Parts: sequence; structure tokens; C-alpha cells
Amino acid sequence: MQILAVIPARGGSKGIPKKNIRLMNGKPLISYSINNAKNSRYITDVFVTTDSNEISEVAEEYGAEIIERDESLSSDLVTLDPVVFHAKNCAEKIKNKKYDAVVTLQPTSPLLKTETLDNAIEYFINGNYDTVISVINKPHLSWGLQENKIIPLYKERKNRQELPPQYFETGAFLIAKADCVKNNTRIGKNVSVFEVDENESIDIDDKNDWLLTENLMKCKKIIFRAEGYKKLGLGHIYNCITLAFSMIEHDVLIVVSEKSVEGIEKIRETNLPYKIIKHESEINKIIEDFKPDIWVNDCLNTTKEYIESLKSKIKRVVTIEDLGSGIEVADAVINALYKPINDKHVYSGYKYVCLRDEFQAEQPAKFSEKVKNVLVMFGGTDPTNLNKRLYNSILKFSDKYKDIKFNFITGIGYDAEKNGVITQKDKNIYVYPNVPRVTTYMKHADLAITSQGRTIFELAAMGVPSIVLSQNKREQTHLFARLEHGFLNLGIGKEVEQNLIENTLDWLINTQAIRKNMYDLMLSYQLKEGLQRVKNIIVGDNND
Repeated sequence: MQILAVIPARGGSKGIPKKNIRLMNGKPLISYSINNAKNSRYITDVFVTTDSNEISEVAEEYGAEIIERDESLSSDLVTLDPVVFHAKNCAEKIKNKKYDAVVTLQPTSPLLKTETLDNAIEYFINGNYDTVISVINKPHLSWGLQENKIIPLYKERKNRQELPPQYFETGAFLIAKADCVKNNTRIGKNVSVFEVDENESIDIDDKNDWLLTENLMKCKKIIFRAEGYKKLGLGHIYNCITLAFSMIEHDVLIVVSEKSVEGIEKIRETNLPYKIIKHESEINKIIEDFKPDIWVNDCLNTTKEYIESLKSKIKRVVTIEDLGSGIEVADAVINALYKPINDKHVYSGYKYVCLRDEFQAEQPAKFSEKVKNVLVMFGGTDPTNLNKRLYNSILKFSDKYKDIKFNFITGIGYDAEKNGVITQKDKNIYVYPNVPRVTTYMKHADLAITSQGRTIFELAAMGVPSIVLSQNKREQTHLFARLEHGFLNLGIGKEVEQNLIENTLDWLINTQAIRKNMYDLMLSYQLKEGLQRVKNIIVGDNND
């Protein structure tokens, strides 16, 4: 079957001067339609019809043949029908053959995929249609004008998803049998439409269309692989959620194993797209289906073999909080919690901390000379039950601290009631499970007691002097929770003597100067900038 592709490209664009050959994401706009046509399994010949020598030269560079258009076919008032008809006749003379079908491809739809184009041609051939037009389906409650009156163009008001299909021509392509291509039409008797993704259908007409299209071209498909359960905690899950939310300009997918019960529950709350796997072998199918450009691994230590396996399938692999051999071959390593490694592709320290939106937007409160509110936070799961240790101590000294409110913020993986950590208003103890916005409580806190995960950075951003009790030995390797950054680190929580915890708490409550110094140290670090740095590293746009 002989199929001709005709790409009409005038030189007289006024909205965006020289639109068809201006660089769109580094390539001439017209190159995208030429490449689609040349990469098609069905199109046999590709011609650009133009009145511009400059467009002709660019089009030839990308492999198209040229049909010169005279002035009679180049004005703003001329429709595409006579242009395509003229191009078909010229192409048949040049190639000395008759075409079975003609595909009109607009250079102003650069997001159209070759796969979509080929699917449409297959649909055209298999259905034996005279004409197939690219459309988008956008049902709306629309109105029209009739006899100078605005009238509804629908029978009854329904939600958009319940409305019947309403197809809009996109202009991305029109496929027609050759004998249907005439001087005044390309529409035959047997017509159908082919629905195209809305992004692929964007027709560049003005600057806004151009900017939108260029941004969409930069869109990456990113998989975040994370784990979060009681023993591990939810820090990795929270970090990936933060990154996924911040990368709205990209397509993201979170992949998590079924053992991450608490992590899955947290992800579900966000409405972010995710996949649950039972076995690591399922990863290959997810990669095949999603076709990611980037893989971000946030599951602690990786092996060299694991990262190399990912790199054989995915262009860019980034790993987070990783001390395994996989860091040798990863494209980038982001270790905000650990000491620096002398390697250009490893980014270590607080500069690469990712603060959630609520911390980006919120400002720290002014320093309070008196402690009125103490915040207790031990992460999403609190595997060593440090909440209970602090709860018991506060109960013991409740008469002494009767003017201080103690707020326990417990995570989704911690059963506060089962552990006897419950609100006692008469003791000024309040327990808040799985709060939607922790800044609501942090901005009123004068002192905090916390574990050594990512919460320390959030507390530092809010300027809350803190006592730190780590959950395990690995947390103890996290560098930021130290005195020079405004933290009193007492060590591994389950190993610290109860009286040391209690005495430290009492001392800080009653020592204003130390708390003020801790407050000032915390706010001396510009933690809000880390998220953008990490985003740039993930997509490969960093200049560090």
C-alpha cells in the first residue's frame, strides 16, 4: 500500500514568527512531524509543501522531499484542501506512482507519537474508511446561539463523565483515501474519528501553546521505589511522596512491596499513582508498561548488580540514602543524612534535604523565652516505642509541668491507644494520631523530643530546639542531629537511662539561653532550597 504524508508549512506565520522552523526543545518544530512520518511503518513517502526556501532547507535536512507552493496557495485565506490536493498531484508526478492514501500531518502538533499515528493508519486500513480524523473527546455542557438566544446544546444536566462523547478535531492528522483528496475536500462518505491523547493533540497557535508544549516535552516518566513498615519506619515513603508531589511537571509512579502495609496506607491518602508488588520479579513488567525515563530508589542499601540491572532497562538511575555497593554505578546518589563521600556523583548533607510543601510555605515562630508547648514525635511507626517512655516520664512529673502542654504526634503505623499513649487533658497531655499537617503543631512548639530521621530537618526549618533519641544504630549515623545544628542527641533511645531523658528535658525547659542558642543555630541553615536541588539531580539538570 502506497501512503503519502503531506506536511503543510507556510513561511508567513504571524503569531509566532518563523514558527515552523523555530527550535522547540532544541529541534526545529517541523522536524517532529517529519520524523513521525519517516518512522511510520506504513508511510512510504514524505513531502513538505511550503512557500519558504528556509523551511525547504530545514525540511530536507530532516529527510523530507519538497513541493514548492506558489502564491495562490500561500495566503491566510487558503484552506488545506487545495494545498494537499496540489501536493498529492505533484508527489505522484515526482515519484511516478499513484497513492492509495494521503496522510496530512500538521507541523504544529509536535507531541504526536509515531505509535499513535501508526495505530490510526491501521484503524483506517482495517475499517476501510474513506477518511479518519484525529480528535479529542471532551464532553461538556455546551451552549449555542439560536435566533439571538443562548440555548443549551444538551438534553439534561449531568456530570461531565456521564455525558455522551463529544469529539473535537485536533488537526494533528487527517487520513484519507487518495481519490477522496480533491481541490475542495478530503472528506469521503465513510468517515470515522480516531481519539488521541489530549497532550498529543496540542496545536501550537500562540506563545502559550508553545510554552505548554515545550514544558510537556521536558516531562519525564519517573518511578519512585520505596519501602515503609513498622520496623523500617516511614521516612523513605514520606521522602518519595514529597518528591512526587513536587514534580508535578513529570509523570510519577510509586512502587512499593506488599510488606509495606503502613507505607501503602500513607500513599493511598495522597492519591498519587502507585503499584504494589509481591515479588521483585514484577518490576520488569512495571518497567515495560510504564516505560520510565528515570528510576529513583529509596530502599536503603543497594547492590551493584541491582543498579546495573536497572540501568540496562532505564536511562537514568538515582538512589537515595544508600550506603551499598550500588552507589558505585548509580547515575547519582543523594545521601542527605550521611557523611560526604569523595565522589562527584554523590550528594551528601543537609543541602539535599527535601522539605514537604507545608514546611516550604510555613515560617518559624519567634523564640519564646518560656516553654509553653512541648512536641513529642517519633516517626510514622516508632518501632522501639519511645512514645511510651516519654509518656510515662511526663505523667510522673505532670504536677511539675502543669503549665506546659505536651503534644504527642503519632504516625499511621503506631497504635497509640494500644500502647496506652492517650490524651489526658487534666495532665495537659494530648495525643494526635496521623495529623494531616504537622506544622500546625510545630509552629507553636517551644521544645521537641524526636527520633533521628527526617523529622529533625523539619524541626530545624521551624526553629524548634530538640532532644534526639534515635531508633537504631543506623539513625545514629545521620549527621545533622548534633549540637552544632541545634540538637541535643542522647543516643539510641532504648539504651538511654530514663533519668537522663527526664533531666535533659527539665534542664532545657528551665534554661532559656541554651534553647535560644539552639534556635539560632537551626535557623542559620537554608533547608528550603534542598528540594529544588534534589529535583534537578533526579532529572539530570543539576550544576553542582
